[in-house]
Amino acid sequence: MAPQGSPVREVTGSERALTADLILTNATVHTVDGARPTATSLAISGGRVVALDAEGQVGPGTEVRDLGGAFVMPGLIDVHNHHALAGRAELFELTFGGELGFDGVLDAVRRWARGLGPDEWVVGGAWASTLVDALSRESARAALDEAAGGRPVALSDDSRHNKWVNTRALELAGVTAATPDPAGGVIVRDPATGEPTGVLLEAAGVLVEHAMRETRTLTGEQHARASRHGIGILHSYGITAFQDAGVSVDILTALKTLDDTGQLDAWVVSSLLINDPIFGFDPIGLPLIELGERYRTEHHRPDFVKIFLDGVPPTRTAAFLEPYLPDEAHGACFHGKTTMPPDELEGWLRRAAEAGLSAKIHCTGDAAVRATLDAVAALRAAGFADTKFQVAHGQFVHPDDLARFAALGVSADISPFLWVPGVIPTAIANVLPAERAARMQPNRALLDSGALVAGGSDWPVSESPNAWEGIQGLITRQDPTGAFPGELWPEQAITLTEAIAAFTLSSARAMGLDDVTGSLTPGKSADFIILDRDPFQSAHTDLAATTVTETWFAGRQVYAK
Repeated sequence: MAPQGSPVREVTGSERALTADLILTNATVHTVDGARPTATSLAISGGRVVALDAEGQVGPGTEVRDLGGAFVMPGLIDVHNHHALAGRAELFELTFGGELGFDGVLDAVRRWARGLGPDEWVVGGAWASTLVDALSRESARAALDEAAGGRPVALSDDSRHNKWVNTRALELAGVTAATPDPAGGVIVRDPATGEPTGVLLEAAGVLVEHAMRETRTLTGEQHARASRHGIGILHSYGITAFQDAGVSVDILTALKTLDDTGQLDAWVVSSLLINDPIFGFDPIGLPLIELGERYRTEHHRPDFVKIFLDGVPPTRTAAFLEPYLPDEAHGACFHGKTTMPPDELEGWLRRAAEAGLSAKIHCTGDAAVRATLDAVAALRAAGFADTKFQVAHGQFVHPDDLARFAALGVSADISPFLWVPGVIPTAIANVLPAERAARMQPNRALLDSGALVAGGSDWPVSESPNAWEGIQGLITRQDPTGAFPGELWPEQAITLTEAIAAFTLSSARAMGLDDVTGSLTPGKSADFIILDRDPFQSAHTDLAATTVTETWFAGRQVYAK
């Protein structure tokens, strides 16, 4: 089994004797360190935490700040996001939320297109997955043509797995009524005419991604800007470490460029794509694994591979043990299927482990989760004891498989933003029997079984990477915004202490960063945040309003409100 943590470097006696660069006093320090859970001061030297409740380390050059009782905790850690794609969207694309209906999306396209040249792409998202039926008709595609003034359009849905495109985009991608569905994808066709509607599920969207890259490319400088911008947004929410869940060579290059020039103020773990049903990146698989190590820097660790083992439930591309609700297209016995058979999955995990890489596996259906656990069991039996494995999302887990996470040392990478009452759970409830749709994300059961549960946003699938929205959702099982009523499986609620751990030390452990960050432990990087409130003194229903007033990385302030 993989170890749950790495040893922290010991702080030597000489370091303790050094005067500190910075001492925060009169603070409420929540350390997320079981050996020393709380403190009232924090001493920092050389970018590291050197002492708690420090005395005798004030020298002539020491800055001493009285925080007036303010709450201090480790920097938040996001085990699953797509920082560069989010930064790119913010800087260069049309962005809108899932609250827009069909006409609202068309209006957004119409306004954005006015500022573009006649042949420029309209790229953006994210339309609500509940709209898929409304978009799956030829007349909807014609309406999108009109809104864009004939320009090519590619809009992602809220899962970022599926696209809605217009006629010009289909032409550039070479997609016609005669085009067969690609492996792992579906070109949705109008039932009356047989013509493509513009809705492209999973790998079908890659056809348009490739067409886009022929005429719409970003420079290396723009990719670096996108990464830096995304990280700046993360800093504003107190995030000082994260795992990007699927990178390209462009993203890897941007991260290396930033760190080589002293501009990467976060610990970053990258996930090298083995298969790619969404992004259209090239290279992937073994060629990318062979390239990955050259992008390693002080703060960037290309330590994981990423496998998409299934899709998403609303479009019936997730793999389940029991069938979906019947419909005309799939009948009454459709379960979905995994993207690869068991021997192929095990083979990829073995190749990655032999290369010294860990693995993040996207699983939204319980059949995909079980296939992953089976493959990991084979790897553990073969002697790969230290390789880290993460089940990403794992929204549905069969009760028989819950205890296997801890037994096999598999982390649960959960994205609470995606399953509290909202658009995506509503869409899932349209395709699964009610009793199954309501039993999503068994976090309490996973924790009670000893599993490592790590918090991720999946931003920009979630509209923001605000961990406090996720933390409130983990505790209340309710929509933090209040827009959607009700609770989703309230018996699976966890405590505030557990939720904070999920977004700090547990995520660090899942990513292999707990040797340097995740808790305010002497010897670790001085990554911490100062909040506008003590969350332990706040109502659980108010936690999403928690504001980060300062973010510090390696002893340097990288954000101030």
